[in-house]
Amino acid sequence: MTIEYVADSKLPMPWGTFTMVGFEDTETGKDHIALVYGDVSGDEPVLARIHSECLTGDALFSLRCDCGFQLQEALKRISEAGRGVLLYLRQEGRGIGLLNKIKAYHLQDQGADTVEANEQLGFAADMRDYSMCDPMLAHLGIKSVNLMTNNPRKVAALKTYGVNVAERVPLQVGKNSHNEQYLATKMGKLGHMMTEEHFVNDAEK
Repeated sequence: MTIEYVADSKLPMPWGTFTMVGFEDTETGKDHIALVYGDVSGDEPVLARIHSECLTGDALFSLRCDCGFQLQEALKRISEAGRGVLLYLRQEGRGIGLLNKIKAYHLQDQGADTVEANEQLGFAADMRDYSMCDPMLAHLGIKSVNLMTNNPRKVAALKTYGVNVAERVPLQVGKNSHNEQYLATKMGKLGHMMTEEHFVNDAEK
């Protein structure tokens, strides 16, 4: 994979002013961004989130998943820490794309869980690719990360692609009556590490 830096700009957000850095994968034509807060140079691990695009959760406030809640909580934590980075990767629906995600949602409406729906459409449960992360982080001068995720498979995949993950930081937010089965499936079938007592239930505050 060939990742090229394109441009950067300031991006004022509710949690502070971040620097938005644009990258292009010249093999696929996909674009990805990094949202950087504070000085991320040096040898100390940087608080980080690797977030795959979720239009429904991130922009349309869907309660079917926890993605939008995780995005906002991660940006809030980065701002509070004074330094950090969020990589926003353009791979909707765990890599199957937006229209196939809608098809998967339809199957879920009929009773399938999130893994079964993907498989019924002919996809693996998780089609995401993390090979772009190391070159993006390297461009930003980030040598290691404290990664906000509940997904140990993501940690393992990032390490395979050369990312130095110093620590996994739990990110449990957004549980509500619409996504209880979804979260249970992520724990039971995808190995996500979540516990009831640590959940921040933002959706029902």
